[in-house]
Amino acid sequence: MNDKTEELRDIFTDVTDGEETVTESQEDTRGSLERDERTDQERLESVVQQMRERYEFETPLADEELITVARAFYDARSDDEIADELGVDVDAVFEARMSLHLVDEDDADEVDLAAIRDRGEDDATLAAEYGVSEDRIRRYRRVAEADDQSRTANDRYRDEFDSVLSDADLSERMASDLREDGLEDATEGMETDVEF
Repeated sequence: MNDKTEELRDIFTDVTDGEETVTESQEDTRGSLERDERTDQERLESVVQQMRERYEFETPLADEELITVARAFYDARSDDEIADELGVDVDAVFEARMSLHLVDEDDADEVDLAAIRDRGEDDATLAAEYGVSEDRIRRYRRVAEADDQSRTANDRYRDEFDSVLSDADLSERMASDLREDGLEDATEGMETDVEF
């Protein structure tokens, strides 16, 4: 050993309290799409609670109902369908989605949100310019606000919803595909034109 190597060895043994070797135990774990030990429900509850605290949004919906809104949004269900399921007004569902940063591309498909966001004119002026109702302009502004909040938070809440709800859907689809492939392999070459 040269002097530098010897010096490094001495430093190493000093730092490791005289141990000649340092090893980290490893455990064999099975692969998974999800590394978080919490259940999907617990993760969703955590996201909703964090968002409530950070944004102090007001909604007549309880946390469990907000989770239902998120799940239904990822199931591509409309605000009307979600409102019917929860027995609430459709506006409450829209506001809940915006509070949760769950903006759909159809929420503002007729306007440029950046243009609405930066405009200081009142609702009536913008409504006349875009040829829509003032309610529609207020809706667009709410979508723009939710979009801004999400972007300011680096989309972390939306990403967490994506992680929980999209991964769950992906896992379910993969398991279904695996079952179908297994059945297909098992029946390959079998006569299927059977008369009874």
